[in-house]
Amino acid sequence: MNQKISCLCDNSFSVEFPGEIDLDQRPEYLNEIMDGSFMNYTCPSCGKKHKPEFSLILLWPSRKIRFEILPELERGEFYRRKKDPPGTETLIGYPEMADRLALIRDGLEPAVVEALKYYLLLKAEENYPDSDISVWYQAKGPESIEFHLHGIREGEVAVSRVPLAVYEKTLEDFHKHPRGEIYRSLRYRSYLSVQNMIHPEGLK
Repeated sequence: MNQKISCLCDNSFSVEFPGEIDLDQRPEYLNEIMDGSFMNYTCPSCGKKHKPEFSLILLWPSRKIRFEILPELERGEFYRRKKDPPGTETLIGYPEMADRLALIRDGLEPAVVEALKYYLLLKAEENYPDSDISVWYQAKGPESIEFHLHGIREGEVAVSRVPLAVYEKTLEDFHKHPRGEIYRSLRYRSYLSVQNMIHPEGLK
């Protein structure tokens, strides 16, 4: 697909991007998404780097996954629309796409990880009530799951490690009560994300 990018130097240039990606057929895209090089473009006039977000369909057949990826700028439009594509999960923003793919790659349950993010955010916001904090999955280790928290201090990333025992206990609760209050609150139609709980104004 073709899209035009407008640069601050007043130059506009066209780029090609895939409207649909199959990670089984093109596994190199997974590496690009993970390392942040996915959809990186350089203005041919001034050399400025651009990282635009375009809508796309992401397939991972071996994991039985079909995602629609929406740009962060279309978050409000998603909440206002009446229907979602059938059989498709929604992710909003490329950072969320990378986050979700990483935890799925590592064999974790998305609903449980999003619940753990919520608990981490509650604790962080108690200590830093004036900060705009976000939390992202980083890695699964032999004894813990590592999360990175942004926004506590400018230019710094806080690291929080949740014991695997806590994850496993939460996973057991999810299997017993998949429609429990927190898991219902984490999902809005086709969209499973902690964002549904920390920005409830978007659901109105």
